[in-house]
Amino acid sequence: MSSAADAPTDSIAMRRTRDWRTGTELVALGAIWGGSFLFMRVAAKDFGPFPMVATRLLFGSVILLPLLWRARASLRLAHLWKMLALGALSAAIPFSLFAWGAERAPAGIGAIANSMTVLFSALVAFVGFGEKIGTRKAIALVAGFVGVVILASGRTAGDNVAPAALAGAAASFCYGLAGNLIKKHLADLAPTAVAAGCLLGAALLTTPLAVATWPSAPIPVTSWAAVITLGVLCTGLAYAFYFRLIQRIGAPRAATSTYLVPLFGVAWAWMFLGEALTPSMAVAGAIILGSVIFSQKSKG
Repeated sequence: MSSAADAPTDSIAMRRTRDWRTGTELVALGAIWGGSFLFMRVAAKDFGPFPMVATRLLFGSVILLPLLWRARASLRLAHLWKMLALGALSAAIPFSLFAWGAERAPAGIGAIANSMTVLFSALVAFVGFGEKIGTRKAIALVAGFVGVVILASGRTAGDNVAPAALAGAAASFCYGLAGNLIKKHLADLAPTAVAAGCLLGAALLTTPLAVATWPSAPIPVTSWAAVITLGVLCTGLAYAFYFRLIQRIGAPRAATSTYLVPLFGVAWAWMFLGEALTPSMAVAGAIILGSVIFSQKSKG
């Protein structure tokens, strides 16, 4: 039986264990989401944007559907319409933009552009919802946009990556806008139910487009495996994992996993696809990621 003197030691040990586990989970989540850009790059050329996105969303929705079913007692018709609309902004449109970009540029381009989500969230909150932005975030926003310009100005193997970089920035803006609207209009529901509902709504919206543009040529097994992994692991399980982290450690700490996405996105593309990190990608990534981290630092 432990004595009273042992209690502080036990408490410190438990806290260290929790911190170690949390850190490991944040890195794992960053690695999984970074991998999504690798899988999109592999499958995009065979599926095309809408078929790839709809298939991804279908598998992701199936994983999260039990969470929506669990919250069914609190759902109203108004919630369902909001989930459909916000599913377009939070998944259908940004996923399609990233998929379109994956056909045209290395996976690292989308992964780096994705880092702008945090800054766009602050910009939308300031412009659309009257939240104070502060000097620190204003500086970070300017620096982040400079990073996007540098990213868009680069070339890989002689090809201009500007369209893909701008598509990624537009997708990140959609994420930032959707995050603010979800916070305002769906705050009365469990976050996991919101994630499941929005993904399901996005799947319903993209399915007709996928059917209309489904490729006529047979899709290779490798691309099918990439899209299924993208849906099950990088969408369904990752979303559930992320919201579990939010419930345990809070949204600000959980969001730090996004800082690792560009690092893993570039690393996976280099390891498995041989896509090199160009000087413009390195400079842009450092500026964007640095501006995001700078914007999140406390003043005190």
